[in-house]
Amino acid sequence: MSNAPLIEKLNEALGWELRAISQYSHYAAYIRGIHRFQLAPHFNSEAQESMTHADTVRASIVKLGGIAVTERNPKAIEHTSDYKIMLQESLDTEISASKVYSEILTLVEKTGDSDLYDSIEQIYLAEVRSVEELRMLVE
Repeated sequence: MSNAPLIEKLNEALGWELRAISQYSHYAAYIRGIHRFQLAPHFNSEAQESMTHADTVRASIVKLGGIAVTERNPKAIEHTSDYKIMLQESLDTEISASKVYSEILTLVEKTGDSDLYDSIEQIYLAEVRSVEELRMLVE
């Protein structure tokens, strides 16, 4: 089996992680008011988590013989200081990323690489947890 479809999907995930790093760092800088006390650390933590995920995905691409992307996903990051918009945008990002990781797991399963599967599954589960956490914050 060719690794090309898996590498392509991993690069898609990497693009989302690179976007998330930018988005969360931007939101941490622009959050204002009383919500800053809780959301700035939250956004900074999410940016760090995305950096860790990006490192894992990038290493996986290299392991498979691919070339990792350096550009983030092209979906525009909405500039705002409205915490409700920030949370909704964050939720949308996490939903998109979790869908990509779900698709990656299906492809990795076919390779039989249990180490890679475990690494991606951990990221997928973190994305799903983020989706659920953000859903509660948005409601």
